[in-house]
Amino acid sequence: MTLDPFGARLRRAMDTRGPLCVGIDPHASLLAAWDLADDPAGLERFSRTVVEALADRVAVLKPQSAFFERFGSRGVAVLERTVADARAAGALVLMDAKRGDIGSTMAAYAATYLDPASPLFSDAVTVSPYLGFGSLRPAVELARACGTGIFALALTSNPEGAEVQRATGADGSTVAATVLGHLREENAGERPLGSFGAVVGATLGATVAEAGIDLDTGGPLLAPGIGAQGATPADLPAVFGSALRNVLPSVSRDVLRHGPDTAALRAAAERIADEVRTVVGD
Repeated sequence: MTLDPFGARLRRAMDTRGPLCVGIDPHASLLAAWDLADDPAGLERFSRTVVEALADRVAVLKPQSAFFERFGSRGVAVLERTVADARAAGALVLMDAKRGDIGSTMAAYAATYLDPASPLFSDAVTVSPYLGFGSLRPAVELARACGTGIFALALTSNPEGAEVQRATGADGSTVAATVLGHLREENAGERPLGSFGAVVGATLGATVAEAGIDLDTGGPLLAPGIGAQGATPADLPAVFGSALRNVLPSVSRDVLRHGPDTAALRAAAERIADEVRTVVGD
């Protein structure tokens, strides 16, 4: 089966289910708060509960690969089931793996997450462009061929990111602006939304506009930082400006802390999605 381009599928999901991505981040502290053991069995119970509560109603679920990998092969097996079950229930899955390498190694990472034959096949994956955007070419090409997508780190919500992302090159452009420019080229001509997204923190306030950085790449903008990191949906317009409609806010702890009660998880996600809709508009 050939998938429609990821950007088109994401646009539909955001328009019908609301513009929200919920992270599946099984921190040890969250497992404890849910009265679950910090082991593969607890990991599976946690992940299954989140999928059962949310996969049939939120646009995107975003498992953080590291929290599964720390349990070795048993954790990766849970991740495989989580991805498959979430997609089967109708959610798009964004694998939060932040992979970045060169040549055949980057191609292998791309195949792991973007090849439909892979046990970890996801609708999109987060990637790091800091070996040069061209190093991501295997992922870009496979995503285009398979109807999947990538989200490249551009202006992240962690304060340490600025030392790299706001550094300037010989032409005076920041590294972040250069990454965004490459994404704009990849998305050229794609409608209604390109498949090559950027990660831009919701915590950045007016600093993006003040720096003159154009966030409108024609693709989606994953916006972490709402909730535990201090941002709210009301902060989105100041960060994203005219690109606001393409923003996919990402929330984890502000939803997951309401578990393991399924109804409470759903209510938390619906509340945040409604807040985002009010800001973004239909």
